[in-house]
Amino acid sequence: QVQLVESGGGSVQAGGSLRLSCAASGRTFSSYVMGWFRQAPGKEREFVAALSRSGGVTSYADSVKGRFTISRDNAKNTVYLQMNSLEPEDTAVYSCAADSRRVGAIHRYEYEYNYWGQGTQVTVSS
Repeated sequence: QVQLVESGGGSVQAGGSLRLSCAASGRTFSSYVMGWFRQAPGKEREFVAALSRSGGVTSYADSVKGRFTISRDNAKNTVYLQMNSLEPEDTAVYSCAADSRRVGAIHRYEYEYNYWGQGTQVTVSS
């Protein structure tokens, strides 16, 4: 069983930055594909970013491309989401996810992940 714990959320003004962290339990973190998703009030959860096991391949939603960066430190069992130039539309609960089962470098869909964190709130004010 893998446990994921997010941190780093908070309130920031538009144009500001935040860095989210997701710490994973277990000794096989480097074998997980990792992803970040978000859910805004009244909306479906949506894909934000994903990262391959080695960290060499990334994928981003068009809405965050060029502003957000996903990275991982396998020695620390942690995945990060650096968020710059934040906009009010980025306000949401951000959750990290891990996949330990599937083949493929990158996953962009919820069903491809088998472990989820509880989420951390990000609020961007104008």
